[in-house]
Amino acid sequence: MGSVNVNRSVSDAFYRYKMPRLRAKVEGKGNGIKTVIVNMIDVAKAIGRPATYPTKYFGCELGAQTQFDFKNDRFIVNGSHDATKLQDLLDGFIRKFVLCPECDNPETTLTVSQKKATINQACKACGYHGPLEFNHKLNTFIIKNPPNLNPAAQGSSLTEGKRGKRSKKANGETNGTNGTEDGGRSSDNDSNDQIVEAPNKLADENDEDDANWAVEVSEEAVRARLQELTDGAKGMTINDDLEKTEKERMDLLYDFFKTRRDAGQLLDNNAHKELVTEAERLEIKSKAPLVLAELLFDQNIHTQVKKYRILFLRFTHEDPKAQKYLLGGIEQVIALHKDTLLPKVPGIFKMFYDADILEEKVLLEWAGKVSKKYVSREMSQEIHNKAEPFIKWLKEAEEEEDSDSSEEEEDDDLQIEYDDRAKTSPLKEQPKQVPKPVINHDDDGEDDLDIDAI
Repeated sequence: MGSVNVNRSVSDAFYRYKMPRLRAKVEGKGNGIKTVIVNMIDVAKAIGRPATYPTKYFGCELGAQTQFDFKNDRFIVNGSHDATKLQDLLDGFIRKFVLCPECDNPETTLTVSQKKATINQACKACGYHGPLEFNHKLNTFIIKNPPNLNPAAQGSSLTEGKRGKRSKKANGETNGTNGTEDGGRSSDNDSNDQIVEAPNKLADENDEDDANWAVEVSEEAVRARLQELTDGAKGMTINDDLEKTEKERMDLLYDFFKTRRDAGQLLDNNAHKELVTEAERLEIKSKAPLVLAELLFDQNIHTQVKKYRILFLRFTHEDPKAQKYLLGGIEQVIALHKDTLLPKVPGIFKMFYDADILEEKVLLEWAGKVSKKYVSREMSQEIHNKAEPFIKWLKEAEEEEDSDSSEEEEDDDLQIEYDDRAKTSPLKEQPKQVPKPVINHDDDGEDDLDIDAI
């Protein structure tokens, strides 16, 4: 089937990072239909991640259950899915969990802290090191199954490992036995199972029965376990947020921004990235300026625009949709403080234009249509009427720029024509240089100053 670039957005044929093209095979029929990813082991090796990660990612994105058969190297996603669709999903996994956020290089590694429930990413190419930027359902799976864990220790599925442990306890087996009851697993894998499941500190290292349940009960250990439970609940909340309605997600974003505003963090450039990430997580980034306008603007909007300019640019820069939502928020603020702000409408819009928060094209589109989406139609019409001088100035400035550019083009054409004429008649200048009246003039001067004559 050939190979493709790990980062398929790079079209360079000599790109050094390659991976096999994903191959899928549909098996079964009816409710038992499933898709087997035939070469998942090779693909996972090429991108430097365990094969369980992209398979589980497919299940999260498709809303399907997944199965891992390590004995036969079979990675299964329930349902019928073609290879092209899975390949596109794999691009999303690579972008979120493989490529470096700084240099887009796939030479990265993941480090999992199960105690803190965090995932850090390190790049061997540029030296970047930081937390994983994306909150995804897969994060919980990665924390429970870190990259350095031997996935085969869990059996042919995520539940088979637990069934194996129960059967071993029933038969009185220990780590040293050579039984291979769980789908033909070796004693080494049984040993790995015990290592994974054992707590960090045991009450009595010589008592193997106690090793299955004894944990540290110090105040610090209890606090750490409570923190893990809190982080786990937070992860479940994050995953469930996207299932809420858009209005509910807007309310969540409002509360998030309000908390940061009350804490005085909205002027911190380092906190801006957190705000953008939260808006992207809730999939309402374009509507974030509407929330910010409600929280940050009042009758002193002329000073607040300058104060929060950088924050608004992070959401509206080269995003016309976000700028249109911001215009709706400005209309609401003007309507709320109409006695103070309505006479200042032209100046308000010019401040946003001069600050590069609102672009000319978006402003002209807004001026062409009166909408009752954010305020009443009468109020919207009044705001448009007050903004008319600014819109007229904007149109005139645009016309002047167009006329200046056309004059420059005409000047360029004239210069080219002049150069052509100069090149076609170089011989016309030669006869003008033949007569030199200066010589006769010098001779007259010499006659006037003849020494012999004196």
